[in-house]
Amino acid sequence: MEKKALLVISFGTSYPETRKKTIEATEKHLQNAFPDHDFYRAFTSRMIINKLKTRDNESVDTPQEVLKKLKAAGYTHVQCQTTHIINGYEYDITLKELKAFEKDFECLTLGRPLLTTVEDYEETVDIVMKQMPKLKNGEALVYMGHGSDHHANSTYPCLDYMFKMKGYEDVYVGTVEGFPELENIVPLLQEKKYKKIYLAPFMLVAGDHAINDMASDEEDSWRTVLEEERFKVECILEGLGEYAGIQNMFLDHLKKAQPVAEM
Repeated sequence: MEKKALLVISFGTSYPETRKKTIEATEKHLQNAFPDHDFYRAFTSRMIINKLKTRDNESVDTPQEVLKKLKAAGYTHVQCQTTHIINGYEYDITLKELKAFEKDFECLTLGRPLLTTVEDYEETVDIVMKQMPKLKNGEALVYMGHGSDHHANSTYPCLDYMFKMKGYEDVYVGTVEGFPELENIVPLLQEKKYKKIYLAPFMLVAGDHAINDMASDEEDSWRTVLEEERFKVECILEGLGEYAGIQNMFLDHLKKAQPVAEM
């Protein structure tokens, strides 16, 4: 007899308010689409898992820990969906962990991160621009992506190019920990003589990076740096996971998930 589980795998966040609006909202959306599957959650960030345990006495499992429990409980079919944005380190680790269990279930599948195909980029741009303020003359929107030294960091310049290809000439994508950095974007903003810059996180959650690295009064935050360059700055603290369109994209990826053994 089949016993089915749905496992949603996220990087995680230690900020409960944004988690409710983003990760939990996405989980619920996927859960509602698969009512015959028992729901499970996993985070890939050990740092966040440890922080939640120490600070809130809240336990969240890693993907590996959940799969061990599912195996022991006799599940036969496990569908997994990552809410990661790029096919980077976190996704690589997740896939490696899942592959160790590929023979323990009749079917074990994994849906890909948000930005995987060209169509994903196109659809994502359409979705997020419907959520952002309509830019007037002299205004630009700068997205803060996470960034990485993984080769998948090429996602961010590719995304920037896609915004331009779709007619959004005043939208820029930078990263905190990759390329392009804010210092690469500032000269472009100065050259166009923008007066006002909107800042928004290109991340599933509006968590630590959005609150501190982007929007805070700290001297090296993106907001502070841009204000020192005499731009007027407005921060939009919304994670991508808040948008119904992005939740639908993850659902579409889940429906197209491949067996882990074939990945």
